[in-house]
Amino acid sequence: MEIQNKATRINLFNFSTPQMRAFHMSWFAFFLCFFAWFGIAPLMKVVREEMLLTKEQIGWCIIGSVAITVIARLFIGWLCDQIGPRLSYTWLLILGSLPVMGIGFAHDYTTFLMFRIAIGAIGASFVITQYHTSIMFAPNCVGTANATSAGWGNLGGGVTQLVMPLIFTLFIGVLGFSDSLGWRASMFVAGLICALTGVAYYFLTQDTPDGNFKELRAAGKLPQKANNKGKFWTACKDHRVWALFVIYGACFGIELTINNIAALYFLDHFDYFQDMETAHAIKMAGLFAGMFGLMNIFARTLGGLFGDRFGEKWGLSGRVKWLFVVIFCEGIALMLFSQMSILVMALPALIIFSLFVQMSEGATYSVVPFINPKALGAVSGIVGAGGNAGAVAAGFLFKTHAITWPTALFIIGAIVTCCSFLTFIVRFSEETEEEVRLAHELAVTARSGEKELATAIGN
Repeated sequence: MEIQNKATRINLFNFSTPQMRAFHMSWFAFFLCFFAWFGIAPLMKVVREEMLLTKEQIGWCIIGSVAITVIARLFIGWLCDQIGPRLSYTWLLILGSLPVMGIGFAHDYTTFLMFRIAIGAIGASFVITQYHTSIMFAPNCVGTANATSAGWGNLGGGVTQLVMPLIFTLFIGVLGFSDSLGWRASMFVAGLICALTGVAYYFLTQDTPDGNFKELRAAGKLPQKANNKGKFWTACKDHRVWALFVIYGACFGIELTINNIAALYFLDHFDYFQDMETAHAIKMAGLFAGMFGLMNIFARTLGGLFGDRFGEKWGLSGRVKWLFVVIFCEGIALMLFSQMSILVMALPALIIFSLFVQMSEGATYSVVPFINPKALGAVSGIVGAGGNAGAVAAGFLFKTHAITWPTALFIIGAIVTCCSFLTFIVRFSEETEEEVRLAHELAVTARSGEKELATAIGN
């Protein structure tokens, strides 16, 4: 799929172009999806006490929250190629908001788990965000665009750790709700905002710089849907896609896992919280857990930015080398964090670990757009699904009584370190390297021309 008129720079304060509207709407939509997806995590202490959940049941909730997203991401990547990112996001936000609001009707472990699983489908929003920015931005800045939009979206995982306890406290402290009704009302608010954003996405964005898929296909500027059928299977046959599938599971999958367990991990493994009143303990644990997600403000952007810089200097192989460095350091940092038993030492270790996790994610998706541009949706979907597959695999370590949570984190860190070596099989042909180099030069030339024109107009 050849998309023309891609943006050659990111102008954050420009909302007038279709490229920048897609950028801002996609990261904001993903932010809300992430917020709703993990909105229940900082409130799990209340849910655990109300429903008398065991460690094994909480483990299944962790697994369930990310399991369905594997399938959803595979499907949504295909759907983007079929109907475009605009309609895909609209429907995902509206339909995905229903279980977010509906989880308030759960009154036992079984129904809670079912809603937790259904909410996980909203995590497919990541694929649409990466797809939309990939077809809106040129090679010289696509890594940065992908990393920033996804990073600011992932920020929802940190913000929800901070904000949901505050919303919960508002309902029980100001409005007089019970704890049971308070967490249910909090989730309803999160779901309602997602639904409203879905409507906004339909009216404020378009699929490509030149219009929507439907109109472009009618004009013969894009392949018809029938010509897209083989793209998914083409992507499946590429071993590089599956290498990135595992690598993304070793970074984004671990971020999802930490988002699910961080608040409970702090509450259960550090003495600092033991004598606090429940509501206050939840707020403080949410604050510390939120530090992990808040690093997305800049960390994932750094991963994509350095990916672009390495690509500019050393080509596509440079992007892959940068990916190896950050994913290797992520594994080491996680093993270090797992050994921290004192809060004042655990927090700095968590922040360093978070930095490398999110840079690894940005670095991964600075490579993804170049694997197979004609099957971008399929590749993005498969690699994105890898993130959730990694989270599912990690989740099993947290449900067993034979392994403590710190030990589980150490094991995961060792596995992540080993996974970094899969980058060695992600290679590109000389022909592809040359094509991307020429496209990069054209984008840089076009950007220089825009600057000269702006200067001339200003004078």
